[in-house]
Amino acid sequence: MSRITTKFSALKRAGRKGFIPFVTAGDPDIETSTAVVLALAELGADVIEIGVPFSDPMADGPTIQASSQRALENGADLPQVLSMTAKIRNETDVPIILFSYFNPLFRYGLEKLAIDARIAGVDGILVTDVVDGEADKLRSILDPKEIDLISLVAPTTSDTRLESICTKARGFLYAVSRAGVTGASSNISDSAKALAKRARQFTDMPLAVGFGISKREHIEDVWQFADAAVVGSAIVSTIKGSSSKEEALFRLRSFIDGLLPRFAKQPTEI
Repeated sequence: MSRITTKFSALKRAGRKGFIPFVTAGDPDIETSTAVVLALAELGADVIEIGVPFSDPMADGPTIQASSQRALENGADLPQVLSMTAKIRNETDVPIILFSYFNPLFRYGLEKLAIDARIAGVDGILVTDVVDGEADKLRSILDPKEIDLISLVAPTTSDTRLESICTKARGFLYAVSRAGVTGASSNISDSAKALAKRARQFTDMPLAVGFGISKREHIEDVWQFADAAVVGSAIVSTIKGSSSKEEALFRLRSFIDGLLPRFAKQPTEI
């Protein structure tokens, strides 16, 4: 059983819902990113997504696109991300997911990736632009290393494809709250609730909802119909422009303090 599955099982036993933050590795630098991830684990993150910088992040909105570009300009790449993850794993057992596009993984070598990711302590990989046959091949490489390939579904996913994806999904199902790209939003769309209801027809796997979640009320809303809320762009925006690691951590702690409902901040034993 993967660390991700164990975490969601623990949350269910505790009657709690999950918080999944996203951080772009290398923005503003690897050292700060590492400190931010460790701080998020201390602040109540149940699973953490680490974004692998990519030059053409089509599914991401301007905030994460810009963070990826800054990270690339600072020399961040997949080997550095894996090294960063290994350091984090020495300090915390929080489940870690690499959030990536296929190109950086393919260039690295999929078989090599599975081995090195396992050694680094990666628990799951979410690839935004692989579907069907490509996903099946990648899953067959990751499964023997006990690394979950996290599947994405969207409001535009047909019931036929939704059933197929749910059948093969590992760890949890990531439901995109709306059509379009990532980015903070003023409200959570009804399409997210409808998608969650449709997915429940085909699986009882944990369901996380992301894209557009940036406020406490968003998280409270998502927790009414899903098992976890994913927050990305709002966190990236919070630490953007920090003049030091200490300032980034101060900003982060202040933001998370106002973001998470009070009853969500108690750690869950795995």
